[in-house]
Amino acid sequence: MAKNRTSFVCSDCGGVQPKWIGRCPDCGAWDTLESFTEPAAPAERATAGSVAAGSWHPAGEGGAGGVAVRIDEVETLDVPRQAIGLSEFDRVLGGGLVPGAAILLGGEPGVGKSTLILQAAARLAVGGRRILYVSSEESLQQVRLRADRLLGKDLAAASEYMYLCAETDLSKVAEQIRAVDPEIVLLDSIQMVYRADLDAPPGSTTQLRRCCHDLVQMAKIGNRAMVVVGHVTKEGNLAGPKMLEHLVDVVLSIDGDREHGHRVLRAAKNRFGSTQEIGLFEMTGLGMMELETAGATIDANGPRINGSVLVATMAGSRCLPAEIQALVATGFLGSAKRRATGLDASRLAMLIAVLEKHGGLRLADQDIFAAATGGLRIVEPAADLAVALAIAGAHRGASIGPATVVLGEVGLTGAIRGVNQAEQRLRELVRRGAKRALLPATQVEVADGMDVEVVPTARLSDALAELA
Repeated sequence: MAKNRTSFVCSDCGGVQPKWIGRCPDCGAWDTLESFTEPAAPAERATAGSVAAGSWHPAGEGGAGGVAVRIDEVETLDVPRQAIGLSEFDRVLGGGLVPGAAILLGGEPGVGKSTLILQAAARLAVGGRRILYVSSEESLQQVRLRADRLLGKDLAAASEYMYLCAETDLSKVAEQIRAVDPEIVLLDSIQMVYRADLDAPPGSTTQLRRCCHDLVQMAKIGNRAMVVVGHVTKEGNLAGPKMLEHLVDVVLSIDGDREHGHRVLRAAKNRFGSTQEIGLFEMTGLGMMELETAGATIDANGPRINGSVLVATMAGSRCLPAEIQALVATGFLGSAKRRATGLDASRLAMLIAVLEKHGGLRLADQDIFAAATGGLRIVEPAADLAVALAIAGAHRGASIGPATVVLGEVGLTGAIRGVNQAEQRLRELVRRGAKRALLPATQVEVADGMDVEVVPTARLSDALAELA
């Protein structure tokens, strides 16, 4: 009888090594290799212990997947998406769930993963989709109590098509999937699911890899969407090996501070849509509420605030007004602090250098803190000028005034360059109440027909002159 083979898998990059070594040769991370036991004989994997038993031929009928054909001879498929009913969720997915897709949803404890998928399950069931909600962490009574609190009137409408199952054994979960035959399966969470034929505890590398692989196979074989919840580590990465991200089709993550209500849903990987879209929610006592008009507010009658500048960031096809704040305090020459929250730290350092060289500011002995408020992460160069003006305003004790927005990329020479989708950004800012805009001198024509005062800026010194 063949022995099982033990390999070592990197939890950061998913690379497989034949023996344990201190540093992963693929990604260079230290002490990330974990043991993983693989059954050696293919026959053993085809026995009754395989929860995803069955044949699946992804390339065509008759199992002719290995035959090469010309690309124009391949039949195209028109796969309809299944809209969830939560517009923010559908936006991130690219329009809805694709049949046969495997989706991994991650987030910190308490951020709202279980709440979001329970609401999604109810919306799908209300729309006539047969749903199986599998909970490996809660009992059926606990799920029902949460459903009573969150779903309200939707619970009665969803009860005909929504099934609950509390189980951790993957083979029993597979039996329920075959019995119920749902269109969509939601599993919360994969860390507690295990296969009884594997000599490893739940949540281990061996269990996670095999269980996730079987769940993906069940999604493909049954042509049903599979949504799997995964926890995150203290570093913010999906718990377990990085290979889970390679196995699934879509990787989603929910970000947000548990002390505040706002949540941001992002796609780190999406084979069926863009990874640039984001979904905005607010956690309330009635669940996750969608925010279709989120972003910083623009008050034309507000006070002048030093170190605060408004900008517009693009998240896929959505334009969000955002506030950039900066604080400059006296530090020590040679050990001044530079901290960025929601901004690119290396770009912040570059902008500080440009301010010193072309703006005439002495910042070498100043501690500088810059942040994008509202939990947004802004890494695009369109916010360069706003960050620079926020720092300069905090240092000088000046501001650009209320209802004034700033767009522009700052070059190393101090020149202000144009930004992409400038007209869409400015139009949304004006709709939100902007009355004045600092724009690159090469893009002032985008404001034609808009009720906004435009200040053209060709160089950084032109923008700094607007501070008062």
